[in-house]
Amino acid sequence: MIYREIVHTCSHPAVASAAVDSIGGDFARKMDSEASLRRMTRGVLAANLVRNFAAGADELDWQQVSAVARESDQPILSGLRRILELAIERESIPAWMIAAQAPAA
Repeated sequence: MIYREIVHTCSHPAVASAAVDSIGGDFARKMDSEASLRRMTRGVLAANLVRNFAAGADELDWQQVSAVARESDQPILSGLRRILELAIERESIPAWMIAAQAPAA
């Protein structure tokens, strides 16, 4: 299954970062923003999200990733993007935590 390959390869921060670079555009900027909020690099964030998603994903999650990959001319990048989108939705930092991390004026 393609999702196994995505998890295997993109669980490494350098590979995950290069893959997000390849996706580029608004998605890469969103990953940069999420990483900055969490005080980590984009590669570390992406690799962590991939591993956490893999650990908690159910059959429907994997079906979604597989469907996106199957319909794409770049299946690994498309599948990775879907994994990261789902993972970010599930792990987004609540607004109250972001406000609490902001330096006092």
